[in-house]
Amino acid sequence: MSLSFNVTPSQRRSKLINSIDAQGFVRIIEAHNGLSALVGQTASFERDGHSITYDGFWESSLTDSASKGLPDAEIVGNPSRLHTIDEILSVTSKPMIVDGDTGGSDVQFEYFVRDLERLGVSAVIIEDKIFPKRNSLDASANQTLEDPDAFARKIVRGREARVTDVFMVIARLESLIAGLGIEDAVMRAKKYIDSGVDGIMIHSKQDSPDEVIEFANLYDELCKPFGRRPILVCVPTTYNLITDAELAKYGFNVIIHANHLLRAAHKAMLDTSEVILSNDRGFEAEPWCVALPKVFAQVGFDQVKSKDREASKTQRLSVVIPAAGKDPIFNEGPKSLIEINSKPILRHQIETIRKVGINQIVVVRGYQGEQFDRFSDESGLVFCDNPQYLDTHSIHSLFCADQYLGNGFVLAFSDVLFSDDILRWLIDTENDIVLAVDNSYRYHRHEIDKNLDLVVTREGRTGHHRSLYPVKKKVEITRMGKNVSMEKADYEFTGLAYFSEEGARIVHQVYRDCLENVHESFHEADSFAKATISDFVQEIINRGFSVHGLEVYKGWMEVHNQMDIEVASKELRSDLVGS
Repeated sequence: MSLSFNVTPSQRRSKLINSIDAQGFVRIIEAHNGLSALVGQTASFERDGHSITYDGFWESSLTDSASKGLPDAEIVGNPSRLHTIDEILSVTSKPMIVDGDTGGSDVQFEYFVRDLERLGVSAVIIEDKIFPKRNSLDASANQTLEDPDAFARKIVRGREARVTDVFMVIARLESLIAGLGIEDAVMRAKKYIDSGVDGIMIHSKQDSPDEVIEFANLYDELCKPFGRRPILVCVPTTYNLITDAELAKYGFNVIIHANHLLRAAHKAMLDTSEVILSNDRGFEAEPWCVALPKVFAQVGFDQVKSKDREASKTQRLSVVIPAAGKDPIFNEGPKSLIEINSKPILRHQIETIRKVGINQIVVVRGYQGEQFDRFSDESGLVFCDNPQYLDTHSIHSLFCADQYLGNGFVLAFSDVLFSDDILRWLIDTENDIVLAVDNSYRYHRHEIDKNLDLVVTREGRTGHHRSLYPVKKKVEITRMGKNVSMEKADYEFTGLAYFSEEGARIVHQVYRDCLENVHESFHEADSFAKATISDFVQEIINRGFSVHGLEVYKGWMEVHNQMDIEVASKELRSDLVGS
């Protein structure tokens, strides 16, 4: 994804002031490396029909130091800081504000400004404390402030080192941190504005915003003698009950969320480490972790060879069709070989799968498996056998094809006709485990007597009947099975499901764990040996993994009885299935 964010240093450098001019205020998020920056770049939230995003990045000395395992005491030098800054800028397009600590000596600050401007940074904030500074939120630290006249001279030196007018030097007032009060902050602000500073940041470690609001209320008046109003900045780390919108109303132009991504990552790492230790293995930690393919996508791995990956995805995938069981209604042979319009269901399925470009189809045989010999010359068709088909159910038939699951797979029940559209949508999904689900089962009289695999979702069903056009809405599944009541159910499972490579790994681990440790009834089954696909998916959900449903209204049909054969024959003749 990182290659998508193209911007030159000069284009980026002016973005901050342009955004402030256009919007009145900007919302800034901390980033301490390329990955955290990509999160900040892409994070969004929908509110009242509008997408809310971050307007830029704060490259913090605290989080930069902490990410390197070092204290925030100006130990990390400028070359290392510049390396981190360049790492963030190289994968993003939003503007950046850099935490310049005290700025070092006047000469050091001049060179730092020149380096930042060259990279495309929009602003640097330096604090009026004596070098080496101590973190402002450390209650035990001795906070000694710089002489305001000396600090004002540093501001002048930094601004004179600029090549462009859009790069901003912002002064961070530490008067409230040092306990010197509003009067000292106002005095210092006047001196710094007089020196030409481009912005003022008022800092506080109180859990109430009262003192920064008091300063904000005085700010416009104190700026009047200078004939200009530098931008006003705050960092609501400790006084975090006030909203960004409220701070903007008080006149703040830049609101910085200064260390949240690092703190969140640190907590997640601690919790995950403890989960692994407490369970003596990594399996229980998986629900706490983002799947590796999502990390790959975030950092742009999917972009490296996107077209090749899409083409090769269908080459890697298998479609697995468990067809081992003996059907109580059609007992003259495998259900998969029932003919509809003079063509076996399996032939219809093969033709649909080939349209999508998947070559490898795995059929698990059992009852009268020799009848499948008619397909023995079919290219790309592989047969696996379930010799225990009388004593096991569909999940065990699936794992008779274990060697074909590892690269990701599509599950297709042997008695389902489906369109190539549904198959493509399943494969194109970004989620790891996705079931095709349909809520129109309530409206079809020929299906009333079926013992359906019903699904309950977190979002609930939509209120539509079966449509002429399929819909691609995704929902999160919380419960499924044949014992789910029709009143509580939102959807019916169609018998089609997609498992990514990560999804296949989850399925494999859960199956092996259940095989070793489940010795009694299993969800709706009397035993794990008799477990269905629905029982097993419910187990995956109960273990904390996400299972999604892809909502469809058209393009599939289960062949349950003779009436279904007649309906399917008519629809196939009318070219409704797969149209």
